[in-house]
Amino acid sequence: MNDVMPEPVDATPEPETEAPRDGAHEPAAAAPLEVVRELTGHPGVDVHLARLAEVDDLPADGHLEVYEDVHRGLRAELTSLDAQPAPRPHDNRS
Repeated sequence: MNDVMPEPVDATPEPETEAPRDGAHEPAAAAPLEVVRELTGHPGVDVHLARLAEVDDLPADGHLEVYEDVHRGLRAELTSLDAQPAPRPHDNRS
């Protein structure tokens, strides 16, 4: 009998492609987040929340701008709730 020894397998992992040395990374490609957005019934809020759908078409490094803009809009909506409403025609003014 002639036993054949298998060739030794090199256990050294393959070298990965090198990352850029200057610390820069390529942004991730756009990928839908598939977050269900429900209407609140408040048109001003719903407009801002609908804008969040834009991030589904943006790479990750573009999300921050949209999130900050939506945040500013929602804060403005909340601030407007503190404003005194204008008197309505049927309000008692006496």
